[in-house]
Amino acid sequence: MTTRHRKRRIARTLGCAIAALSTLCASAVASETPKPGGVLEIATLYRTLPTLSWDPADWGWKTNHDTGQMFEQLFAADLTKAKRLGGPHAFYADAWLPSDAIRGELAERWEWKQNPLRLEVTLRDGVRFPEKPGVMAARDLVADDVVYAYNRLLQSPKKTAGYYDYLEKVQATGPKTVVFTFKKFNSEWDYRFGYGYYSGIYPKEVVEAGITDWKKLNGTGPFMLTDFVQGNAATYTRNPDYWGSATIGGQTVKLPLLDKVVFRNIRDLSTANTALRQGKIDMLESVRWSDVEPLKKSAPQLQWARWLSMSGQFLAMRMDTKPFDDVRVRRALNMAVNKQEIIDAYYGGQAELFSHPQHPDYTGYYEPLDKMPDSVRELYVYDPARAKKLLAEAGYPNGFSFKVQVCACNPDHMELLPLVAAYLEQVGVRLDIQPMEYGSFLATILAKTHAPGLFSSTPHSNPTTTLRTNFLPGQQANTAIYRDPDFDRRLAEAYGEQDEPKRQAMIKALTREIVDKAPYIWLPTPYVFTAWWPWVKNYGGELRAGANRPGPIYARIWIDQEMKKKMGY
Repeated sequence: MTTRHRKRRIARTLGCAIAALSTLCASAVASETPKPGGVLEIATLYRTLPTLSWDPADWGWKTNHDTGQMFEQLFAADLTKAKRLGGPHAFYADAWLPSDAIRGELAERWEWKQNPLRLEVTLRDGVRFPEKPGVMAARDLVADDVVYAYNRLLQSPKKTAGYYDYLEKVQATGPKTVVFTFKKFNSEWDYRFGYGYYSGIYPKEVVEAGITDWKKLNGTGPFMLTDFVQGNAATYTRNPDYWGSATIGGQTVKLPLLDKVVFRNIRDLSTANTALRQGKIDMLESVRWSDVEPLKKSAPQLQWARWLSMSGQFLAMRMDTKPFDDVRVRRALNMAVNKQEIIDAYYGGQAELFSHPQHPDYTGYYEPLDKMPDSVRELYVYDPARAKKLLAEAGYPNGFSFKVQVCACNPDHMELLPLVAAYLEQVGVRLDIQPMEYGSFLATILAKTHAPGLFSSTPHSNPTTTLRTNFLPGQQANTAIYRDPDFDRRLAEAYGEQDEPKRQAMIKALTREIVDKAPYIWLPTPYVFTAWWPWVKNYGGELRAGANRPGPIYARIWIDQEMKKKMGY
């Protein structure tokens, strides 16, 4: 047995033991008696990025992360189905909730009706916007608030093209009833207007007062934004009028349990690790694989969760630029990179070979590599001789050179790209690497003026969005400038298929096809770790209760202040 196989067997055995232990511990965790109070100091997944916008109509991918403590949505994750409680879901996917893991948040119930196809949503009673001096008096949430927030998104000049084209209209048919009338079925309906990146519900009064001013924000959520220092911290304080409750430890408790949640912006990796180790923050949601063992040694009481990154890594090759209009070149560059060696040597085994564009968390949509056609599997096998042969057949026997842009804000990419370049150089392909700061990097992508090569990562989002955003014309993440009208048509058909097993089969076929055509150099996906101190209670590594939205998770956490004090913090 090789060392690699031995390590894998040990890892599998350890994984099974951990899974069994988690099941045994689930009842103990669930039975812990809540002790409301405390302040959660946290460096979130996006600790390096300050708030980009408070306004959902700006269509910013991060807005929901920053406003999701105040702006609630129609739907959210059913956190009672978390793995730590014996359920099936980890709740770390960036923008996907399985159909059996959705609960109504502002929606009390919803029902499909026909002729015309429509969704009737009944809002909860007792949900209120608290008083906000200078902005609004306290009042109940009504259906007109949902319609207003939706129409404002629809009319925004920044909206994603086609995002709501399947809807005919949205209207309030009663004080608590909202009706979404469809032109045609869209399988992402729940994600797009129910728990998505931009679907937070806020009152008209906030917009009129100035929604870009954090001091004017107001929502129905468990927390209120009470302090904000750009690039430093955002402080969310308990909303005493919050409507929500949860059953924890066998008893029903009023939410939120915490007094405050403080998001700390910490740009430097070592500074974040030090803050965690010294107990200056209670939780660090994203820990790099290389920092895990040092932290375990210096702070052995820390609790840990491991999760496979929800962003696929790749080197995009512009297919509207020579030589990348030739599939032989693109396939050659994939074969020239030793991806398994990257996993073993660079990531120390903490990565997966095949998890993009579909993520293994997408049960029913994801197919493992060993189920893929031979033409797909060979892209993941290191074969420089075959790569040279394909390059020669394409007219590049001596290779070529091209520029690759990369964001200097991503330390993993800055380290990984030179390694990829070294592999490609062995087959005569030379990279001119151009690091860029985040703003310029993003602007270049949006304008589609980026170089022939772009080293990046993009969120999976969900099983259909991952194909739409990466490979449809005009989409922001389509950095390979991929164009195929037949692919576009078939993806549209998949969106319109109401039968999920049939839709899953359609998505699998499209995924096999896109991987085979190699618009990217497909690279391994790393594991990421979350660490927290044991005084953080009712938590097990959950990260998102909707699209990049952690608010409902934090609302159910409490700090065991006695334990924290006894541990010397």
